[in-house]
Amino acid sequence: MLVSEFDYHLPPELIAQEPLEKRAASRMLHVRRETGEIHDGWFREFPDLLRPDDLVVFNNTRVFPARLYGHRKGTRAQSLSPRNPASRDFLRGKVEALLTRQVDEWDWEALVKPGRKIGIGERLTFGEHDELKAEVVACGEFGERTLRFRPVPDFFAAVEQVGHVPLPPYINRDDRAGDRERYQTVYARERGSVAAPTAGLHFTPEILDRLRARGIETAEITLHVGLGTFQPIHEETIEQHRLHREWYRITPEAAEAVNCVLQAKRRVIAIGTTAVRTLEWAGRNGKIEAGSGETDLFIYPGYQFRVVSGMLTNFHLPKSTLLMLVSALGGRDLIRRAYDHAVEEKYRFYSYGDCMFIE
Repeated sequence: MLVSEFDYHLPPELIAQEPLEKRAASRMLHVRRETGEIHDGWFREFPDLLRPDDLVVFNNTRVFPARLYGHRKGTRAQSLSPRNPASRDFLRGKVEALLTRQVDEWDWEALVKPGRKIGIGERLTFGEHDELKAEVVACGEFGERTLRFRPVPDFFAAVEQVGHVPLPPYINRDDRAGDRERYQTVYARERGSVAAPTAGLHFTPEILDRLRARGIETAEITLHVGLGTFQPIHEETIEQHRLHREWYRITPEAAEAVNCVLQAKRRVIAIGTTAVRTLEWAGRNGKIEAGSGETDLFIYPGYQFRVVSGMLTNFHLPKSTLLMLVSALGGRDLIRRAYDHAVEEKYRFYSYGDCMFIE
């Protein structure tokens, strides 16, 4: 299957650069695979479209300010005169690191810019006053680097102080203070993601109350969004691509809730592609298994879903693994038609954009 089959044209002005003033005010495209119907609607209608015996599953991961700006520290810095700032700037070139996965207490995988110039043994400092210091100790197969940070009393407190919200590159502005709240779901609990599970950004406490008022059951799982969710595909065919692994956890309570629903042949509705991938990985043997681990499950058309019957999702980039997952659930031709319709009707796309409910 060619990656080019999942391309589409998107006018740049449809890429949402800012969140709406109200989270639940977004539009929602309702897609029904059984009938091939596509309906324009609003996200606030979502609770009313669910069945009372549905189980809605959320990814409760929490985004942290994982983008760090700093400098390379030259190995010859000690031989330079401190009165020569130009020389110091030459050796301390600017660098950007996006922390994507914690591999040990002080070791993190990261995407580093300028990547080709940053080799093993390079020393980096981050923050206005060099609050964080790290050494590059390994290079990975996906272009990532492993950074070993010098121990500090509270690593995440330092990251919160010097880090930036890791807005996606298609948002053409610097992050602002307001993004720390808006690029986060209202039910975020477990810190560890470098990108928001964006389908959940539309929910408000009032919408969650409406779900409970209808008697709709909910459950929470965790998948920390990392490199695997947004890494680009460089191969020509889908089958050649491999996903980077991401960490997940499913509690015994969540596993029991999902398994009871499956046994009763009721629907599991996942909020976002990350929830879909986690549920399908944990349920690949026909029953959800509680526990934690890593998943690199790549879902594309032809995949047989074992757990998920429907999902809420935002609109995704052309030729992305996320668009392929959505096409697997909704049907490739129907999703292509839905995206063409969304472009024609000027829906807002990507992380801060509108959403789609696929049954």
